[in-house]
Amino acid sequence: MIFKNQELYSTEIERRQGEVILYINYLGAPYIPSIADNPSDMARVVDLLAENLNVSRIVFVQQRNYNYPSEQVFMLNEIAALYTYLTKQEELLSIQKLRFYGEVSSLYEEMNYLLMLLRQDPLLCFKELNKRISYYKNQVSNAATTGGILQYLRLLEKIASLLEQTKLISFLKDETAANRKAYSKIFRPDILPNFSFTRLVAQLPENAKLIDEYEIGSELDKTTVTILKKEDDPKYLYHILPPEYTLSEEHHLLLSLARNVLIEHRPKAEEFLDPEKTRHIFFNVARDLLRELAQTKNISLTYKELQKLARILVRYTIGYGLIEVLLMDPKLQDVVLNAPISQNAVFVRHENYDECITNVLPSYEDADSWAAKLRLQSGRPLDEANPVLDTELVFGNVRARVAAIKEPLSPSGIAYAFRRHRDQPWTLPLFIHRKMLNSFAAGLLSFMIDGSRSLLVAGTRSSGKTSLLGSLMLEIMPKYRIIIVEDTLELPVDALRTIGYDILRMKVRSALIEGSSEVEASEGIRTSLRLGDSALIVGEVRSLEAKSLYEAMRVGALANVVAGTIHGDSPYGVFDRVVNDLNVPATSFKATDLVIVANPVKTPDGLHSARRVIQVTEVRKHWDKDPLSEGGFVDLLRYNVEKDELEPTPELINGDSEIIKNIASGVKGWAGNWDAVYDNILLRGLIKQEIVDTAIKLKKPSLMEAKFNSLSNHMFHKISDEVRAVHGLPWKEKVFPLWKQWLLEAAENFN
Repeated sequence: MIFKNQELYSTEIERRQGEVILYINYLGAPYIPSIADNPSDMARVVDLLAENLNVSRIVFVQQRNYNYPSEQVFMLNEIAALYTYLTKQEELLSIQKLRFYGEVSSLYEEMNYLLMLLRQDPLLCFKELNKRISYYKNQVSNAATTGGILQYLRLLEKIASLLEQTKLISFLKDETAANRKAYSKIFRPDILPNFSFTRLVAQLPENAKLIDEYEIGSELDKTTVTILKKEDDPKYLYHILPPEYTLSEEHHLLLSLARNVLIEHRPKAEEFLDPEKTRHIFFNVARDLLRELAQTKNISLTYKELQKLARILVRYTIGYGLIEVLLMDPKLQDVVLNAPISQNAVFVRHENYDECITNVLPSYEDADSWAAKLRLQSGRPLDEANPVLDTELVFGNVRARVAAIKEPLSPSGIAYAFRRHRDQPWTLPLFIHRKMLNSFAAGLLSFMIDGSRSLLVAGTRSSGKTSLLGSLMLEIMPKYRIIIVEDTLELPVDALRTIGYDILRMKVRSALIEGSSEVEASEGIRTSLRLGDSALIVGEVRSLEAKSLYEAMRVGALANVVAGTIHGDSPYGVFDRVVNDLNVPATSFKATDLVIVANPVKTPDGLHSARRVIQVTEVRKHWDKDPLSEGGFVDLLRYNVEKDELEPTPELINGDSEIIKNIASGVKGWAGNWDAVYDNILLRGLIKQEIVDTAIKLKKPSLMEAKFNSLSNHMFHKISDEVRAVHGLPWKEKVFPLWKQWLLEAAENFN
């Protein structure tokens, strides 16, 4: 906060979207401000609230900012309102009024003292009132007492009654301590660095059970995550304490000074084209600047402290502050900020604890700053004409999809949803381990990918569609080129490139944006057909680009894989969306070979859910108008809710699959030989399961990751080719022992 008047104790009031924030300048004060500890601070706040009773939040601005949230401020609001009533309406210090009660000078002194206590120490004021009430009751019992004292007693009783009705006194009136310790039970500010407006509730809640605790971030930037549970709260509390909230005063001073310098040199729009490079440059500048400032201020910094402060500085200048800290946690799947942004804590979805409420309370200032950075980085608008922004956020190994909305779509202001992607691509062995599918399903999907089928991965939001599509990309042999068309960059392209995949990524216009310089998704898909023989992966089918995708399916299905994701909860739901919503001719839908449906499955208590593939369905070609009524949908795998597992249908077991027969018809030895085809599906599933079992046995989870999965697929194809050359077909009993021998040797040496 920058004050127009820099004097100590000067104030600024900010009004935004229903919240009124009072800032009080304590820069240069010789002590740390505290409503609980310092009677002068409490009195100052009560005086200011008496003039501004609609204030809902108070911030003491110093090297750290001390934020008092609305529930604490409202307690002092009641005291301020009572003080105003007693002094202005009741005119308790009026000479004329006091003359009615008795001797003016002594009563004025007493009333002035009580009103001073009301501002500085309401609890002591309440106790003093009760003492005087007892004293004057004894006076009234004396027959010689005048009527004025009786009236004065009634006045004191009225003041005590009004004070007792306030929330502050009703909460503290039974306290017996003669000091201010009682106030610390109520007035506990959120302490935050003055280079950030986002608040952090540092104190752990009382009567909360510790569920879990772990650390995230690098060695230089560790943050402790604590998972807590209150008995009466259905959500877990996700509590973080990042390093920037435990810094010394000297380090805070350095960061504040450095931030004021760097804020004048924000990166330009073109620099955001390579955000990682920009971050690296800013990190070097920040480190040098902090070193110079430390020398100027005679502050000693170790190498680790300098690195740590430079990282924090980058995070709060060109970065996204505490949002980045949250996204560092690989166990988080979603980070959600609801509007009004400063009146709601951040919510997260945790892989083990589902939805959690955090101790992070974002601010309007930071939310607006993030929006500006996202606009620069994406080149997409976010304004009244375009109130929706879909883009991506990348820093270090973290990738996240960002959806931002603002007025008029969000009448309460800007809101965000961050979908964190896994640091490494999902693989079929990982999904087997998580029970999203079983080994047989993995073998079938691997077979379909090798068979160059066209498929759609369907499901609801948060069902794992994109993650599953990414895992299927790993089943494409690296010798084939892959073209990816996305409006928001979600698929793990960079990770696949590092392990040898030949990938061309194309970024197209979001279906929610009009008038952008980006190419339309439909044009991007049509362009991909002119770029040579390639597998085509479409991030998500949202709008009219569906027609172009089906054009690609009709052309590309004979050459290589064409795949994408789409919202839908069943094969017919996908058909209905493609044909009726996206205007693809019904007969063109026949270009789809396979629909894979993934959906969250809830537990009976409704408190938990798990991602599962619930259906794998082939689309047959001998229907005219409605594939459901004309037998165009044939399930190959179906989810058994009792067993929590995918099971092959009788049609698949008996070889009644036109898609698989079509694949087999082009392979020597498989045409008309269902046993050999089914054997190959079983072999692929057996290999995926063996990877999972070996990873668990050797305590090497890296065996289930993308790099080893790619190596395994390569050896599977190599060994299969060698066995085929000798035995005519790559039979399971011949291939698997040779592959397993390779696995045991490779697993021991794999890091």
